[in-house]
Amino acid sequence: MSGLMAGVGSWLERWTVVRAVLALALVACVAGAGGAFAAQPLTLSVDASEAPRGLLHGQLTVPAKPGPLSLSYPKWLPGEHGPTGPVIDFVGLTFRAGGKSVPWFRDSVDMYTFHCTVPAGARAIEAHYDFLLPSGGQFSSGVSSTEQLVLMSWNQVVLSPSGLPSDSVMVSASLKLPSGWHYGTALPVQSEGPNGISFATASLTRLVDSPVLAGAYFRSVPLNPGGSPPVFLDMAADSREALEIEPSERAALEHLVSEANALFGARHYRDYHFLLTMSDYTAHFGLEHHESSDDRVYERMLIDHDLWVYHSNLLAHEYVHSWNGKYRRPAGLATGDYAKPMRGEMLWVYEGLTQYLGFVLGARSGVRDPATARDALAYAAAQQELHRGRKWRPLLDTAVAAQILYNAADAWEAWRRSTDFYNEGILVWLEADATIRKESGGSKSLDDFCRRFHGGSDSAPMVRPYAYDDVINTMNDISSHPWRKFFDERLESVGAHAPLGGIEAAGWSLGWTDTLSSYLKILEDKGKRTEMQYSIGLMLKDDATVTDLIPGSAADKAGMTPGMKVLAVNGRKYSPKVLRAAVSAAKGKTAPIEIIAEHTDYLRTFKLNYHEGEKYPVLLRLAGKPDLLSQILTAKAGKPR
Repeated sequence: MSGLMAGVGSWLERWTVVRAVLALALVACVAGAGGAFAAQPLTLSVDASEAPRGLLHGQLTVPAKPGPLSLSYPKWLPGEHGPTGPVIDFVGLTFRAGGKSVPWFRDSVDMYTFHCTVPAGARAIEAHYDFLLPSGGQFSSGVSSTEQLVLMSWNQVVLSPSGLPSDSVMVSASLKLPSGWHYGTALPVQSEGPNGISFATASLTRLVDSPVLAGAYFRSVPLNPGGSPPVFLDMAADSREALEIEPSERAALEHLVSEANALFGARHYRDYHFLLTMSDYTAHFGLEHHESSDDRVYERMLIDHDLWVYHSNLLAHEYVHSWNGKYRRPAGLATGDYAKPMRGEMLWVYEGLTQYLGFVLGARSGVRDPATARDALAYAAAQQELHRGRKWRPLLDTAVAAQILYNAADAWEAWRRSTDFYNEGILVWLEADATIRKESGGSKSLDDFCRRFHGGSDSAPMVRPYAYDDVINTMNDISSHPWRKFFDERLESVGAHAPLGGIEAAGWSLGWTDTLSSYLKILEDKGKRTEMQYSIGLMLKDDATVTDLIPGSAADKAGMTPGMKVLAVNGRKYSPKVLRAAVSAAKGKTAPIEIIAEHTDYLRTFKLNYHEGEKYPVLLRLAGKPDLLSQILTAKAGKPR
């Protein structure tokens, strides 16, 4: 052991000297951002032929002059709103120049940056590396490959000269896919051949913003045939039958395109691609890009009505982001450099307004029927009403803290609060919409704000940053309401209840029923959970584990906690049916509901004093008030063009 440790110590000493020399060279010789970078296009070759094994192989050639060079892996990623670059899976890194190995070291503070020195006489440095396609996580760290498909995000497989704006770094990229696979992407293609796909040279910004979806079972469907700019639904699935989209669903997505055009009045993309990954084995989420979206759903989404409903908000939400989030972007999120921290205080616009507009366009297009849209609104409102964390945490802080809340556990979410700027954004922007409609006598609406703020003339992709004042000033142009006071109150206040004024102003109210709606049944079934938080305060997984409970609820007062596993209810083995029957039977009675639960190898009995019966959210019409909600959700465009 002592000999081994002596050897290790000697190696560490030598490496420390090398690092010190390199660090001194960096300090002495780096002249501005980029160091020895020669300001010519990078050449990136990615071999995805082993994607079914979970492996990508990359080779990057960086034109460079002799001297110190620092290369960075993308860290702060647009749309992910945090330092989420999956550098942990970036492995096997080696550098070479002139056929010889070049030593490197990782920055001891910024783990995403790698330092080396380009040797004398070299004109470029080559980096070779692998990327381990993720087995867990979300966004570009989420599971993205199976035996039959892969969604490749370029930020997974690229380095760039440190300190340079991503717009200023040009990249010539190529990609090799497994034999017989087809692909979709918004990145312009230069040529295709036996060795793979060569893409037109693009800025690093556009490259990272243009993922590639590929698979053995692939299909591309135009959603505005003959229209300009074109929009495509590019699908890769784990089976051929999963690609058979129902005619009604295709018509709804075609109408989504026309409804978005009617809402915003202009497009800011050359073409648009919904990159739809359909698999039960990948992560399920959406991630926006300017000319495409990374949309991951269950395999049978297009041929299973319930799965269609379950995912029905996804495509509309991500499509809206092309305007709200990509074209118009909060200044704090438009950093221009993947190493610079982002500021999320405007996410209540970036994500909150997008959540509202996705909800609206989903209904206007027919992606959701009116009843489902109302049930979805009731569900969002009820969730926000139950988030007791609003007593201490204002909505604005959920946006500021987004980068940590995205990765927060489900346990105690109702007390911590989550990324509430999404669904509370629906409530806030609905109230703004209803206010404009009421005060203008129906002559104006939030649609007018969208056309002015996000519209203009058709254009190629660009970013127009904005600040809080820009939002307020545009709202003031539409309506004379005191908008700064309106938004300040909803962003900065704390209290017991969610802002439900918009629902009421739109002619409805949040109410409760003892019967699950078809929408809630689907959420439970496909989400593999049982939602009893509205009554006794428990949210459970299919395996009977308590994922969260509501502070102040009967379950909370009885001493239950997240992580417990419910074994029995009133002496009977647990099942959702047994639990619901017990809650229903306790209505109007005095005897408590008795629950036996297991927690860290201990069994405990809890007595829940709850006697109001089953409760589930529903929207109720308010007599005597105009139905503005139905007006908001009514289609505005003609037939898709």
